Amino acid sequence: MSERVKTFYKKFEADTEKMKKMVPGMMTGFGGLFQKTMGEGKLTVREKELIALGIAMAIQCKPCLFLHVKKCLGAGASQEEILEAAQVAVMMSGGPGFTHMPEIIDALEANE
Repeated sequence: MSERVKTFYKKFEADTEKMKKMVPGMMTGFGGLFQKTMGEGKLTVREKELIALGIAMAIQCKPCLFLHVKKCLGAGASQEEILEAAQVAVMMSGGPGFTHMPEIIDALEANE
């Protein structure tokens, strides 16, 4: 199953390059917002990524799930921390969050 996530990462990278060419203003604006918001502050990058992951589950954004699992790992979160954050999102969002737990597991497996 993790091959599906790896395929997503490759396609997203290619799509990002297309967007940089076709809508550079949007990419610059969003990129700046992302960097300013997700950088170190009172919360660590790791903590912010775990929050973003929980929100991605709550709003059911599959691409966001895959991207933020990878970013959580890159920021030093363990698999256990990621799964615990995902469990909190399931508790807060009920069934809709529960149905996305397989994507979290797939993304963790894709990043092993």
